[in-house]
Formats: sequence, C-alpha cells, structure tokens
Amino acid sequence: MGHVDVGGVRYELPDGRVLLDEVSFRVGDGAKVALVGANGAGKTTLLRLITGELAPHAGTVVRSGGLGVMRQMVDRVPGRDGHPPTVADLLLDLAPDPVRRAAAEVDRHELLLMDTDDEATQIAYAAALADYADAGGYDIEVVWDVCTVRALGVPFDRARHRELRTLSGGEQKRVVLEYLLAGPEQVLLLDEPDNFLDVPGKIWLEERIAASEKTILFISHDRELLANAATRVVTVELGAGGGGNRVWTHPGGFASYHQARTDRFARFAELRKRWDEEHAKLRAQMLMYKQKAAYNADMASRYQAAQTRLRKFEEAGPPTEQPREQDLTMRLRGGRTGKRAVVCEDLELTGLMKPFDLEIWYGERVAVLGSNGSGKSHFLRLLAAGGTDPDVGQRPVGEVAVAPVAHRGRARLGARVRPGWFVQTHEHPELSGRTLLEILHRGDGTTDGRQGMGREAASRVLDRYELAGAAEQPFEALSGGQQARFQILLLELSGATLLLLDEPTDNLDVQSAEALETGLESFEGTVVAVTHDRWFARGFDRYCVFGAEGSVYESHDPVWDEGRVARTR
Repeated sequence: MGHVDVGGVRYELPDGRVLLDEVSFRVGDGAKVALVGANGAGKTTLLRLITGELAPHAGTVVRSGGLGVMRQMVDRVPGRDGHPPTVADLLLDLAPDPVRRAAAEVDRHELLLMDTDDEATQIAYAAALADYADAGGYDIEVVWDVCTVRALGVPFDRARHRELRTLSGGEQKRVVLEYLLAGPEQVLLLDEPDNFLDVPGKIWLEERIAASEKTILFISHDRELLANAATRVVTVELGAGGGGNRVWTHPGGFASYHQARTDRFARFAELRKRWDEEHAKLRAQMLMYKQKAAYNADMASRYQAAQTRLRKFEEAGPPTEQPREQDLTMRLRGGRTGKRAVVCEDLELTGLMKPFDLEIWYGERVAVLGSNGSGKSHFLRLLAAGGTDPDVGQRPVGEVAVAPVAHRGRARLGARVRPGWFVQTHEHPELSGRTLLEILHRGDGTTDGRQGMGREAASRVLDRYELAGAAEQPFEALSGGQQARFQILLLELSGATLLLLDEPTDNLDVQSAEALETGLESFEGTVVAVTHDRWFARGFDRYCVFGAEGSVYESHDPVWDEGRVARTR
C-alpha cells in the first residue's frame, strides 16, 4: 500500500504568476480519488509536483509506495536510436528505474557487438544481460506479455517492435493501464486515463479501479467514470482576483458532489453577505460618531473607539473569498444548407466496414458509435475532405490538410454544406509555433474562410472561451482541454455548416462540455460526432453504429458493446 500527502504546496509559473497556492489534500492507502477542475487550472502540474518532476516553491509532498504514472499523451516516449517509439519503448518507460537502466546497458552493448565482436565485448554483453535479469527485467517481461495479450490480443514478443503510431489512442492507453494496474507500483497517478477508450474500455477501467487495492489518484472529466470509480473528489478551484488556485476536497463520491459544491458556494455567499452587512454597520456607526464629535467633544472617545473597531474588522478581512467559476460561452452559428447534408451510397472504407447507405438531413444530430478501430474517425475524415467527390462537394473550412481515405462507393455533401473538422488528437501542424492571437489575427488565409480579426476583438473572443490568459502562448503549449476549446472557437469563426466532431469532449472539463452541449443546441446546421461520452451521446437524434463485424447500422438508443444498450444513469 501507499499514500500521497500534499501539504501547503505553492507553485509559481516562470513568468512569476502563482498557479497553485496553499494546496493541501491527502490520498490515503487504497483510496480512489478523482482530481477535477477547469482546463488549465493546474491538475497536470499538480501530478508533476507529486511525481517530483517539478519542485514546489513552498510546501511539501510526501508519498509512500512505488509510483506508477500515466501521462495524458502516452505516446510521447523516446524511441531508440532515433526510431519512432514502439510498444517495448512504451512499456519500458513505465518500468522501475533499475530495469530501465539495465535495459539501456543491454542496448548499448548490443550496438557495440555490431561493430566489435571480440571476447571482451561479448563478456560485457553477457554481464549486461545478467544485470538486466538481476534488476527484474525478465520478470517484468512476463507481466508485459500478459498486458499485450489483454490489450492487443498478441504476446509481447509479437507486439514489442510495433510502432506506437500504428496503435489507436485507445489501444495505447489500454496497454499502459493493463501494466500499471497489474504492476508492482502501489500508488498510481493517472492523467485522463479514459481518453481514447471506447465505452467497453471505460466500463472495464471503472471496474478495475474500483476493484484494485492500489492507491489511485486520477484526473478525469467523464461523469460516468467519476460516479462509478471515485470515492472522493478533489477540485482544483480557480483563485479569485488573480490569486493562486486552491483545492477543495469533497469527502463523498461524485453522486453527492454537485449538491455539496452548490451548498458550499451558498455558504460562501452567505458569509460574505454577513461580513458586508457588519462592515456597513461599523462604517455607518463610525461616520455617525465622527459627525457628532465635530460639535460634541464628549463623543471624541466614542469616535476613536468606532474607528478602532472598523480598522480591526477590515484588517481581519472578509471570509475566504469564493473561488471563481468559469464563464464559458460557445456561439456556434452555422447556416442553412440543402435538405440532404450527407448522402452515402454503397460506401465502404477499405478493410474497415461493409458497404452501407446513409442519409443525414439538415439540422440533425447524429452520433457515430462503435469500438476503437472500427473506422469512425476515418469516416469523419472522408467527410471533412468533402466526401468522395470533393470537386463536386463544398470546400472544407480551415487550414488543415485532410489526408485521403481509401474507399469504395460514394459519400456526397449537400448544397452549401461546408464541413468543419474537430480532430481527436489535436494534431494541427498548421497552428504549431503560433500564438492564439496570431492565429486569430491572420485568419485561415482564404477569401471565403475564417477572416482575421484585430487584437481587441481576438482578446474578447478568447476571453469568452476562458483562453484570455493563454493568448500569447503557442497552440502546442496549451493543455489538452485548452486546445479542444480553441479548436471549437475556430469552428465557431469558420462558417462551417456541418460540424464533424471526433471525440470533442475527451479533454474538456465538465463545465466546458456542458457549454459545448449548449452551443450545439443553438447551432443552425448539422452535427456528426464520434463519441464515447455516454452523457454527451444522449443529446443526439440518431445513432449510427459501426459494429465489430464491419456492419454499419442505425439504433434508436446508444449502443456501446456488441449490441448491448448502454447503461443508464
């Protein structure tokens, strides 16, 4: 068993701003604690402080037990000798330090053998292999074998050289989670472990977290996962008046979280109201005695006493200031199009699905459901490129280049339909290296696309998306949730009449996801969304299911796992 104890932690950003201030909470032995809060509030930074990757400017972090960490983007691990990272690289990055060091020595001596195959080099190589065994390398490979069989369906020897980019995001996460939940580390820090997982994978994760004896602190915005797995909720709250963000711990599960938070904010408001009333009373009393003291010397002492009471009251200050809540507004507009927004005739994405027909009418909200690897994202990408006849269809909005999709059959976009594409992985090389203000100021460089705007207008729209503080940051430096919000902002400004959303809520905090849902309700156009978000999916009109056997069919209700209707709240 292990635990994490964070006491009075303060962390300042390189520009001197305080991100976290007086942060204190405890994750006890075997506890399952969810860490929630606004995108960019400092949740990932807090995990990095716990791992020791960052050092706090004040306060302490104490932990016991081995530590296993899942990063938000698990594929960002170094490859070997300049090659793209593989499954073996991913698992080795999660292994204990002695195993990693011993594996690096084995690799180094293997390279030496390629140049010099003499007795001394062979002896050194044998010693490196022995050290790898002593460090537990071969024992951990047995665990890796179990993990790859469960996650990928193949043993480690067959999976080890497979490049990570050939795995879906869900497969990458599943490999990491299988190892961490089965590995020796007793304390797990999981940064958005449910991202990229399909719903059966999320249900599996909920059950594994709940059943595990390990101490688990995880960041998530999935409301079902929070309700089913967390026994306690720690919220990173936005500091009022530009102060550092603090945390509040709700001792119960997510089912009672919203009511407890509402009650807490009501208490803040009531305490502040009482303080303001008492402050006004003392000030009025002081002014009264001041006026009387002007023509009655006997009142001078009372005036001084009233001044002293008011000064001490003001020095003590008001009660703890209520944390700031996000004020996020998405104004997705769209526009009128032809009655048929999308028409698919005998469409087949090569090697992924059987031919199918589909008509999507103007104004409909269609959720595309199915397991990872079933072709959902490829389908959205085909539509984002203008369908199978892009010269006939409408030009996609934005600067992103859409890679071709191998297919047979046809997928046509209707009259005046202009697709706007939200990319699941946030891969936008056209935005890389540019600040948010630069991107908005420039526009997308086309005559009929997103137009550029002045600095003041850009600042206002960024503020509406809670991105004003990141205006001078490059796109790639944003958190996953901030990148998602900015992508939605670009769609708002683009003039798209068909929104193609690939897992849009994956990185959004709860309030941002609710703001997106509200924005889609007022959107004048058509929405096609790939999603594994069970809450989000319930707001759609139609459900197009990409089945495990390659069939594509419609369902009246969300279907998540081999025709099984999703569990309801």
